[in-house]
Amino acid sequence: MNQIAQEIASLLGEIPIASQLRSVKGLGTIYIAAILAGAGDLTQYVHGRQLLRKAGLNLAESMSGKRKGQIILSKRGDSTLRKYLYLATLTLVGTNPIFKQLHLNNVQIKHMSKQKSIFKLLGKLARILVGLVHSEESFTPEKTVIPYTHAA
Repeated sequence: MNQIAQEIASLLGEIPIASQLRSVKGLGTIYIAAILAGAGDLTQYVHGRQLLRKAGLNLAESMSGKRKGQIILSKRGDSTLRKYLYLATLTLVGTNPIFKQLHLNNVQIKHMSKQKSIFKLLGKLARILVGLVHSEESFTPEKTVIPYTHAA
């Protein structure tokens, strides 16, 4: 297993955008490799929503005949990419202090369910990954969290 991880790390060293993605604390080499394998070159995406659509994480309405239903995830996309984006988000919530703070804010202050908060953070991760590649910068936590000012 360690040999495979070393081979993946050496292959990621040849990809120029992988170093930018490694700057996100908590995002491991396996997750980066799986996301790049499923999504391809992230510079082809203009916005993170396009990456979510490729993974099948865009919203669709469940309807049939005369019935209009709930808003659900379409799941029309790459299931492997969807799985690794989800697992990467769970790992980031557990290890990255910025994502942990955002998750706590969603659950405690905005009163979201934990699952809904995870999917919201998954969308944020997709936007961050595409933004990192386009800006050609490393990840900075200050740009992720915009400080909220309360009106007097």
